[in-house]
Amino acid sequence: MKISTKGRYAVRLLLDIAMYDETEPVRLKDTAERQNISMKYLEQIISILVRAGYVKSIRGPQGGYRLAKEPKDYTVGMILRQVEGSLAPVSCLEGETNQCERQAECASLRIWKELDDAINNVVDKYTLQHLIDWQNEIGCDYVI
Repeated sequence: MKISTKGRYAVRLLLDIAMYDETEPVRLKDTAERQNISMKYLEQIISILVRAGYVKSIRGPQGGYRLAKEPKDYTVGMILRQVEGSLAPVSCLEGETNQCERQAECASLRIWKELDDAINNVVDKYTLQHLIDWQNEIGCDYVI
């Protein structure tokens, strides 16, 4: 399984909004500059996130974007699934139930289920708040 650029940028976009929306909404132009991502690409991603209710759009000269919820309420998995769709490593595991006619005799299905569980466990374990904390650790200046 490979996360696309759109998925990676969606995580970066929400992280940027989470880190910079303390006093005023975050302008997409500012995020584009900070993250070195094209405005056009961010516009496509933000429209998905607004429709999903993950961010709120604030209009006007002081407008921009804010998270709709607290950073701890967004898992990386939620974000990725919203822009990527299913994270399943094989198509037969994409839906609620496996519709594959070969599942009863598929020896490799066990591997694909375990891989699917592992992927979901990792991306659903971490939140935007974890990413904020990690980003702050990276950006910290330690004084001795």
